[in-house]
Amino acid sequence: MKLSEYAKKVGVSYRTAWRWWKQGNLEGYQLPSGTIIIREEDNSKPELVACIYARVSSGENKDNLERQAELLTDYAIARGYKIYKVVKEIGSGLNDNRKKLAKILIDPNYNVLIVEHKDRLARFGTNYIEILLKELNKKLEIVNESEDKQDELMEDLISIITSFCARIYGLRRSKRKTEKLIAELTSNRH
Repeated sequence: MKLSEYAKKVGVSYRTAWRWWKQGNLEGYQLPSGTIIIREEDNSKPELVACIYARVSSGENKDNLERQAELLTDYAIARGYKIYKVVKEIGSGLNDNRKKLAKILIDPNYNVLIVEHKDRLARFGTNYIEILLKELNKKLEIVNESEDKQDELMEDLISIITSFCARIYGLRRSKRKTEKLIAELTSNRH
């Protein structure tokens, strides 16, 4: 657009716009006739590309996994997001070695990660995941956030108890495995 049109558009005098041009504050070029053309800045919002992550803790909940993925897809479409990928995973929220989640966290092809509930992403540490995503210029969008702080505290307490129970039972299981291994090794020596 011409410098005079630019001045009107931003609400300054032609003289002020011309001074900005001379100071190098405006991007554009000058025609041989002397007319100054200012390049318009692209102020459009960047395209929001969504990766949808749905998770359930066991294979028994596959119906819930499909329902979750459909719900999140509908949500993304309603928000006007372009859907890059829908990732469905079966695994515990306490497991910090979920391969599909690890892959999408570092995938550069989207800029919005959508999950249904905070605990679908992880039982603990979702704030750290959100920080990581911000560093990668991505946004975490939790569709159903807990509005009641008391409910959130109760969910945290349940998560902690679940975590400790899993560790206790895991320790017992590993102790039994170790005892069985020692018994086999001892019987093989004799």
